[in-house]
Amino acid sequence: MTNKASDPVDSGYVLLDGMKMYYEVYGSGNPLVLIHGGGSTIDTTFSNIIPLLAENRQVIAMELQAHGRSGDRDAPLSFAQSANDVVALMTHLGIDKADVLGFSNGGQVLIEMGLRHAERIRKMILASTFYKRNAAPDSFWNYFEDATLDTMPAILKDSFLKVNGDPQGLQNMFDKDVRQMQNFTGWTDEQLQSIGLPVLIMNATMDVSSMEHAMEMHRNLPHSELVILPGRHGEFLGTLESLPEGRWTQKYVIGLLEQFLGVDGLSQICPPGA
Repeated sequence: MTNKASDPVDSGYVLLDGMKMYYEVYGSGNPLVLIHGGGSTIDTTFSNIIPLLAENRQVIAMELQAHGRSGDRDAPLSFAQSANDVVALMTHLGIDKADVLGFSNGGQVLIEMGLRHAERIRKMILASTFYKRNAAPDSFWNYFEDATLDTMPAILKDSFLKVNGDPQGLQNMFDKDVRQMQNFTGWTDEQLQSIGLPVLIMNATMDVSSMEHAMEMHRNLPHSELVILPGRHGEFLGTLESLPEGRWTQKYVIGLLEQFLGVDGLSQICPPGA
């Protein structure tokens, strides 16, 4: 009996720098690594797109430090450490280079990967992410000043407890995510300009970050393309917390991803101003 694209062909844990990281692998072919958003699991961020993407390629997803089934370490969350963890997982799985999609905080992990481990990435997809604090309104940052667990979307809490079952672990994840955002300083234009990889930037019209900031990212990433999509934060990817009435209506996004990932070489990526 063959595996369906919706069934993992491999899953398990790998010990990384004192932490057990949970991962799943789907499909076969050219590898695509998926990095979820803050407070999420593989299922909440990617359950809608994994079966479609895995029809044509190998898809690797993991749960970051303190999230879902993964363990924790006696250290705060950082995008730099998470970038190192994702690369260590790739090494464990024998993947020298992969396309990588990062959603929200996962996109910030991917920016660190692009700065620290560019040789391990073929193409980058930054989905609903930002690199400067001024990308988001003051109300977004004010939320983290006195955030409590009861303000977290119920579907994210339920999904964590479904795969982990530890209420203290849920509180720990929430607290660490909040502190990571309270301490967010972002990156400079010059740092982004140093990333020479092909990048697809995806932003929604009602996203956390503004469309103007998405354009600013596009101008500072020298080999980037930009797509603005209708909806809210994560809606175009079908993240479970974003879907009105649980229905994902933007499956055409898979075609956009496949078109970008299928392009070989930088010559077909138009630089800003071309």
